[in-house]
Amino acid sequence: MQIKRAVPVFRIFDDKKAREFYVDWLGFKVDWEHRFGDNFPLYMQVSRGELILHLSEHHGDCCPGSKVLVTVEGAQKFHDELAAKDYRYNKPGFNESENGFTVIDPFHNQIAFEEEKI
Repeated sequence: MQIKRAVPVFRIFDDKKAREFYVDWLGFKVDWEHRFGDNFPLYMQVSRGELILHLSEHHGDCCPGSKVLVTVEGAQKFHDELAAKDYRYNKPGFNESENGFTVIDPFHNQIAFEEEKI
């Protein structure tokens, strides 16, 4: 067996807040979205570069408050990009000892962006 990719699934409760956080602030793009019908929960895929996340309003898909660690090149530059957007609900500090920072979405899921350790 050869593992190709892991895709974290984060629980969300409000697609407007999720889009504001993931698309408008973090700079992800919506790759696709799915609902079984009108007034059904949303399931969508967002991505930025090689990072792919699935966001689900479906009860039971996953627990809110999950965390994923993402190794990146240019953690400080990305942090500065986000800080310049002055997003009202999240102002992460840069952690020098970890060479990275953590963002927390409106549903308490966390993404830790850290420079790859050599």
